[in-house]
Amino acid sequence: MNILILGSGGRESTLAWKLAQSKKVKKVFIAPGNAGTMNYGINLNLNPNNFSEVKEAVLKNNINMVVVGPEDPLVNGIHDFFLEDDNLKAIPVIGPQREAAMLEGSKEFAKEFMKRHHIPTAKYQSFTKDNLHEAYQFLDSLTPPYVLKADGLAGGKGVLILNDLEEAKKELKEMLSHYKFGKASAKVVIEDFLNGIEMSSFVLTDGENYVILPNAKDYKRIGEGDQGLNTGGMGAVSPVPFADAEFLEKVESRIIKPTVEGLKKDNIPYVGFIFIGLIKVNNEPYVIEYNVRMGDPETEVVIPRIKSDLAELLTAVADKKLDQFKLETDERSATTVMLVSGGYPASYEREKVISGLDQVKDSILFHAGTALEDGKVISNGGRVLSVTSFGKDFKEALKRSYQSIEKIHFDQMNFRKDIGFDL
Repeated sequence: MNILILGSGGRESTLAWKLAQSKKVKKVFIAPGNAGTMNYGINLNLNPNNFSEVKEAVLKNNINMVVVGPEDPLVNGIHDFFLEDDNLKAIPVIGPQREAAMLEGSKEFAKEFMKRHHIPTAKYQSFTKDNLHEAYQFLDSLTPPYVLKADGLAGGKGVLILNDLEEAKKELKEMLSHYKFGKASAKVVIEDFLNGIEMSSFVLTDGENYVILPNAKDYKRIGEGDQGLNTGGMGAVSPVPFADAEFLEKVESRIIKPTVEGLKKDNIPYVGFIFIGLIKVNNEPYVIEYNVRMGDPETEVVIPRIKSDLAELLTAVADKKLDQFKLETDERSATTVMLVSGGYPASYEREKVISGLDQVKDSILFHAGTALEDGKVISNGGRVLSVTSFGKDFKEALKRSYQSIEKIHFDQMNFRKDIGFDL
């Protein structure tokens, strides 16, 4: 079969790397891809949100399955577009339809869904600029820290956690009245702060059945000790050491099952990945957020730990036969450390030549923001490379990743040296 992966980051590099290993796969296409995805398939220069371009590529290259990496095309309805087109509707799309994608596309939609299906999450209220005064009153009723979430998609940067009440009110006004995060913050969800340790659970569902993929914990802040600005992710660890069997049973019975059952009860068809951002509070799991695709950099540790053939797994999803699939996973720990451009997540320079990639032997390199220019790999984004390693535990795996990083260089390269510090 020929598979098209939509997207250009580390997540898509990892999916391409894994799918290229399958005996079932003839060709992997990645659109638009990066300098690393070329090692596993054919890059197509197109915009995943331009559905007519996607259609043309699918028909021209005899694509048998489409795997959607990022959230934007899903929220914009690419799956619906395929179902409504006579030439495309027989081609499976791994990723939910527009209505189901609102679990990520709208924080309010997700909160209402959880409330309806009794899924544990923080208490909340949502506001627009028309009831800003009531939003201020609601903030007055809370104890710090104050959690403000842009309702829509903000590239992983639409959440503010603030300790000062006046600052929270000022930022709330910036979000609602001055569109700090664009249209995404035309509505803001304010919720109780949950104090605990975070992790993520990953599920693949065909709409009826589900399989639970390896769990992971990522590190979002740019600075050591989780300080500084939020990023798209600076590193990840899998499995999560503090998630024991008892805790994971609670996650499945209280969150995963009610989520899949809730979608069915609401008549919302869902085919694809569900990423559940969790927080462990006094050994109890709560949902922080849903994403409707795999996370990045979590994909770079979750997918390498899957021993099963990924193409066979995704075919079972498309055929609604997940209940017949036995998932095999690697018992070893996997870690990834993200190499980023200097200045990221604020302004940063691109087009820095990357050297030493061919010297890395003990880790897997997944390209994120890279491009090829005159035969040289150059930086082409804020997050540039993900360095993934295995070990008997996360400490050994991290040691390997950091040893591999010593061989890589580009101007102003930055990375966190304390991934796993809180474990």
